[in-house]
Amino acid sequence: MKKKLIFGGIAIALVAILIWFGSKNSKSVIEYETEKAFKTNIVLKTVATGKVTPLEEIEIKPQISGIIDKIYLEEGAKVKKGDLIAKVRVVPNEQSLASARGRVNSVQINVNNAKVAYDRNKALFDKGVISRSEFETIELTYNQSKQDLLNAQNDYQIIRRGSAGSGGSANTNIRAQISGTILEIPVKEGDQVIQSNNFNAGTTIASIADMTKMIFEGKVDEAEVGKIKSGTQLEVSLGAIEKKKYPAKLNFIAPKGTEENGAVQFKIKGDVTLDDEYFVRAGYSANADIVLDSKDSVLSIKEGLLQFDKKTEKPYVEIKVGDDKFEKRDVELGISDGVNVEIISGVTKDDEIKIWNKTSKKDKKEGDEDDD
Repeated sequence: MKKKLIFGGIAIALVAILIWFGSKNSKSVIEYETEKAFKTNIVLKTVATGKVTPLEEIEIKPQISGIIDKIYLEEGAKVKKGDLIAKVRVVPNEQSLASARGRVNSVQINVNNAKVAYDRNKALFDKGVISRSEFETIELTYNQSKQDLLNAQNDYQIIRRGSAGSGGSANTNIRAQISGTILEIPVKEGDQVIQSNNFNAGTTIASIADMTKMIFEGKVDEAEVGKIKSGTQLEVSLGAIEKKKYPAKLNFIAPKGTEENGAVQFKIKGDVTLDDEYFVRAGYSANADIVLDSKDSVLSIKEGLLQFDKKTEKPYVEIKVGDDKFEKRDVELGISDGVNVEIISGVTKDDEIKIWNKTSKKDKKEGDEDDD
């Protein structure tokens, strides 16, 4: 009797196990969630990296060589055209100075001799001994010698002081050539500076720029440069100023590209419109959003709903046609912003599109219970 009860219990347990496995296997396949197409605005953009720089920036260079005697302003100071920035002290070359002094003395001797001849012949002319034409020749020689002396004296003063006559401060005083902000003063008092000439660019004493007029300088890839044109609107965001975008207008696209890291890049420039909310400094790193194409209120779906045929690589979606039943449908795509993509044909706004990589919450919950 006990054996019958034991075998009966085992049989009942086996039946219970079989019933449990049967119920688990009879559950439906995974139920996928669906989404419908919707209308939205799609803007296709590209991003150009670069920096903002002043539209007008000039370098102030001395007109004479010498030593910085005094610097009156600091970097960041706002100046007006003509404001004094620094003063240069002339240190003459001893050989040139001695040669100029010797020329003055030599010309002075000629002047003295010419004056003696002039005085003697003037007395003779007044008495009628010599003719007017002969006297005028002697007078011309005397006047020319006086002019030579003046020129020699000026040359001597230029070598000695940096200028001649009352205009001495014009060369030694370094003044702002435009109104703006001093960006940089790369020299200090006591530094030697060289004037700009045909053989040397000269020493930069200060650089000045108008900080109210800034431009964006960046680069775009060759695959996108053909899609933009002069006059395109930009949105410039600065690395130093968060949550702020400045409008800009593209005004230059380089006719020649440069190869960087295996890709050809083209330089672009755009005028940036500033406001008084922040002070924008020269050299800020910046990104410019460039609108390549845009469409308003077009039928769209999320890009995550798309699948691609392994052989043809054509896009398609799966449309719900019944309970847990889907059919493949090819679609024709338009522009995309990386999140949403335009649907030209293949899907209507009433179609339920399978979210192929996401199961329903119910299935997920049951799957978690199975794992337990």
